[in-house]
Amino acid sequence: MNTLELLSRSYPLLIQGTLMTIQVLLGAASISFSLGLVMGILSCNRLKIPVISLLVEGIAFVYRAIPFYVQLLIVYFVLPDLWGFNLEPFSASVIALGMCSAGYVAQIVRGGMNAIPDAQWEAASTLGYDIPRSLRYIVLPQMFRNVLPAFNNELDALLKSTAMASSIGMLELTRMGMNLVSREMEPVPIYLTVAFFYLCMSALLNFFTRNLEKRYVKN
Repeated sequence: MNTLELLSRSYPLLIQGTLMTIQVLLGAASISFSLGLVMGILSCNRLKIPVISLLVEGIAFVYRAIPFYVQLLIVYFVLPDLWGFNLEPFSASVIALGMCSAGYVAQIVRGGMNAIPDAQWEAASTLGYDIPRSLRYIVLPQMFRNVLPAFNNELDALLKSTAMASSIGMLELTRMGMNLVSREMEPVPIYLTVAFFYLCMSALLNFFTRNLEKRYVKN
């Protein structure tokens, strides 16, 4: 009965933390997939621009090479100190997570673009398409179809990485769980509930992305 009472008191705060986790995930995913898409396109074999592509590949490598936790600390502590402004934990978490993930998305996009046969590019040129129209109507749809499972994995990894934002005081699900444990001194039921919430979010995420994969492949 004590456990049920504890969970009933904890659920509102855990749900609040879950909603914050989802907000961080959506914000970071927007940065990750938009920036990663541009970086992947600019670094693919067919569209390489000597200096720009080399710079883009270097930036993507830095994003992948430095652990997300270190990038989070740099964005939250170092950049504000250098540039003279303050960042809220939410903004720092979204920016750091989005930029870190963008390096991996760029690799996924680059690999998907390079897997498109040269005949597809030549067919687009024969039809009179310029590069933007070739990408929009011919190349990118095929690329997305091929890399959707990889995008699904990256989105799932993003969800799990949001837990690290608790280290800078971000009141997401993990931090809420830690605060509740400090207050209630009952780590087992609270942390198991936190794990259950992450499991539910991951299951819903996989459900929607798997359905998207099936729908996209059929088309």
